[in-house]
Amino acid sequence: MTDLRVLGVAGSLRLGSLNRALLRAAVKLAPADMSIDTFDLADVPLYNGDVEAAGDPPGVAAFKNAIRAADAVLLVTPEYNHGVSGVMKNAVDWASRPAHDAALNGKPVGIIGASPGQVGTARGQSQLRQAFEFTNSFCMPQPEILVFRAHEKFDAAGELTDAKTAEYLTKYLEALRAWTLRFK
Repeated sequence: MTDLRVLGVAGSLRLGSLNRALLRAAVKLAPADMSIDTFDLADVPLYNGDVEAAGDPPGVAAFKNAIRAADAVLLVTPEYNHGVSGVMKNAVDWASRPAHDAALNGKPVGIIGASPGQVGTARGQSQLRQAFEFTNSFCMPQPEILVFRAHEKFDAAGELTDAKTAEYLTKYLEALRAWTLRFK
């Protein structure tokens, strides 16, 4: 058995976010031979080419190093205003630089998300997938996890309580494991 290291990143800075809760559930439900280490984007500033030219800020350098150390990346994205969150897009923008030596280059990527809305995070995930064409990342096409009405599937402490969602998330993580092994 191969031990896989996945970097999990939630695209919301809010501590009580549904997507942070979904990421915590993924950590718990990961296959036995796959660990998910989480990275908090709070210390990743807004992308600015002038800042980049002076050298990556510490939070950005740590983020890029965490991506490089992982076998795959799992992005857990909210959907804001029918699109990907600014926090998540900003993280991808930093991790795509410099283009010739980007941390995301050739990296397997999974995308999941949770939303109180009826369509989960379908539009946000779709927009995020487009960014991975530029980064030369291998975004897993199927299955998808679009946790809709997520506020009904987690308790007040942020624990996943919905058995069907846990079942789908477990299957997704097994698929991400298989997807990652294709590129290892």
